[in-house]
Amino acid sequence: MKWKIIYPRWRKLRLQTPFHLPPHGPIVFAAALPAGLEVELVDANVSPLALDDSLDLVALSIMLTAQLPQALEIAAAYRGRGIPVLAGGIAVTLHHRELEGLFDSIFLGEAEGRMEEVVADARQGRLKPVYDFLRLYPDLNLVGPARRDILDRDAYIYRGVRMADLVHASRGCRFNCFPCCTGYLGGKVFRPRPLDRVVEEIAGIDNDRLFIVDNSLAQDAGWEEDLFRALAPLKKTWVSHPIEENDHLLDLAREAGCWYVYQAVFDTSETIRRRVRRYHDHGIRVEGTVILGTDDQDVDGIKRLIDFLLEIDLDLAEFTIMTPFAQSPIRGRLAAEGRILSDRYEDYTCDKAVFRPRRMTPGELEEMYDYAWRTFYAGESQELKMGKLYLEVLRRDGRFAGRARRG
Repeated sequence: MKWKIIYPRWRKLRLQTPFHLPPHGPIVFAAALPAGLEVELVDANVSPLALDDSLDLVALSIMLTAQLPQALEIAAAYRGRGIPVLAGGIAVTLHHRELEGLFDSIFLGEAEGRMEEVVADARQGRLKPVYDFLRLYPDLNLVGPARRDILDRDAYIYRGVRMADLVHASRGCRFNCFPCCTGYLGGKVFRPRPLDRVVEEIAGIDNDRLFIVDNSLAQDAGWEEDLFRALAPLKKTWVSHPIEENDHLLDLAREAGCWYVYQAVFDTSETIRRRVRRYHDHGIRVEGTVILGTDDQDVDGIKRLIDFLLEIDLDLAEFTIMTPFAQSPIRGRLAAEGRILSDRYEDYTCDKAVFRPRRMTPGELEEMYDYAWRTFYAGESQELKMGKLYLEVLRRDGRFAGRARRG
């Protein structure tokens, strides 16, 4: 059988530097497929997409709500020619009730150990409308190395720099943050992959630059220590979401190759000031992921927040408008209060106000989004700041410089 995995296009954040990382979901899905399939991957964000080819099945891997409009167009085109379409991924799981019937089949949950059934049904022309494995979590021993061989490697180079490869060491998250859907998708329990399998996968990635995409590494201090000690001999540089605020663990993370972290920032608290300073003290840079439009913010409050970010020497910042994604805790509350303004998939790009803020108008919130990007990067563009950080890590860790030039 010949399968084509498609990762649909979406619009990047307004004002953000427009680079593309290689997608993770499609290559993890591909690794769960049984042997014997002919598989290709097209990332429509970076490669031309033909819809007139001859296939046995199209598998749509859809991470973001904003990818759904193109996904539905692709599905209609292939189904119109009699080619079955299977859809899965985060966005499909979040919106599955409204999507049933728009694809031949939808897959909910994690794929490992489940695809033999799906492939057998596809061979016999009797795909089920829904394969529901939501919260029926597989044995993580089944998670093998992602299928990076099906990526178009040349498509993920920005200004001569090869983009980081994505990898995960765990699933699930014990935190239940208000804008996040992970509790619904992957469960509220931390589920680490076997460490030897993680190390094996990372050692086999032909790239010295990695993005560890776990929701947070600050889940279990003992696990973090084991992970960092195991990563250190691999001589990789990597970024991640938060690390435990612990001097010993931060030292180990830095020695293991961590060069910056993504840190959520909601306010101007001393907790944020201390956390950024602590990362810096350990030689780790910080990119703030800054959500605008929370109920305690008004126009002046957002201006004070940007002043605060500049004051604490935050290295980079990514600003988004709070977006009530399906199945997130904030979605339920805003819906109950009658504050949702749009359910259009194409509006869920995190740079539009799709809800009514409490202390400003939707238009003012969008103006503050523009203000935040332009004010924070008034002195130096995001692209320039990122380039300087990258050069800094090359100088600091001379062992990587030669490899980086060759990459």
